[in-house]
Amino acid sequence: MSVGRLDYEERKNKRIGSYKRRATKSSQLANQETERAREMGNVIPFGQPILVGHHSEGSHRSLLKKIDSAHRKASEAYEKANYYENRAIVAEENQSISGDDPKALERYQEKLSKLEETQEYMKSLNKAWKQGTSALVALGLSEDESEKIANEVTKPCPGWLLSNNSAEIRRVKEKMENIKKLDTMAVENIQFKGGQMVINVENNRVQIIFNEIPAPETRKLLKSHGFKWAPSQGAWQRQRTLNAVNTAKRLIEKNFM
Repeated sequence: MSVGRLDYEERKNKRIGSYKRRATKSSQLANQETERAREMGNVIPFGQPILVGHHSEGSHRSLLKKIDSAHRKASEAYEKANYYENRAIVAEENQSISGDDPKALERYQEKLSKLEETQEYMKSLNKAWKQGTSALVALGLSEDESEKIANEVTKPCPGWLLSNNSAEIRRVKEKMENIKKLDTMAVENIQFKGGQMVINVENNRVQIIFNEIPAPETRKLLKSHGFKWAPSQGAWQRQRTLNAVNTAKRLIEKNFM
């Protein structure tokens, strides 16, 4: 029972593609509205004021309103284009590890190796700092860097930095252990009065499915525990994790049995 979704990369690429298409569409609309405003503005002679009382007053005011509206639409479209462009960039550059990624365990292992390597280097750097310039040079630092660090009053890697990195190492190890446990966990679907809990391995979701639309207070309860309504699945669901499975079981035992 593998953890993650086989279509993870496909879904990610579709999401990025959708952001880019929306950005392009909004940018095109912004350009169109800007050009429309320019063309309408060309109808009015440069510097021509509204001739109050003249037969052209009404059409002049109307045209100015249309120009203003076009500029406003262009501005809004430009903002949307920037928003979707940024969303696409964030999605492409996102280095966080998703539980939907089938390679999550592998990525966590890579991250753990880097963290442990950093931890050992920081310890070695602190030790070399106590021993002086020559020890820092032996560690691989340049003469200038070594002298500068050796002359510092405080050690190069303070305790809080080591503690934070150590905490991250423990967090990553815990994530890896949870993935391994989840990967070997037997599928356990639970029937309850009015519905069932389903471990959807293919979609990597814990789903709570009701035979009828649940009451408002039930929906509120589900939301407060991280479950969201998925119309395409006809289920209230959240990503499949050990915590999600245990939370679903507690909810069912306490509220639906």
